Amino acid sequence: MDPYEQVAKGRLKLKGDSGVRKKKKSKDKKLLEQVSKAIEVEEKKEQTQLSKKTKAEIAFKNMQEKMQTERILEKASMTHKERVEKFNQHLDGLTEHFDIPKVSWTK
Repeated sequence: MDPYEQVAKGRLKLKGDSGVRKKKKSKDKKLLEQVSKAIEVEEKKEQTQLSKKTKAEIAFKNMQEKMQTERILEKASMTHKERVEKFNQHLDGLTEHFDIPKVSWTK
């Protein structure tokens, strides 16, 4: 006599589960419309805010955008392999003070 004879095989059956699955609606079109509307709203806000900002604030914002684009271009210019090599060179240049000491019970 096998103790596992009475085990129910197959998937769990729930009450009211007819086995029919609903199809998922694609939300790509709605998402694109929402993004485009959000961008338009932001542009309108920026235009109204630009009229209220001083020359120094406008110059500061322009410089921030310029620096950000330079950082992005600098990061995009290096491949992952180049970044890893640069990081390894940096680690080789560090002193042994930063190494993790070996821990063992016997020396």
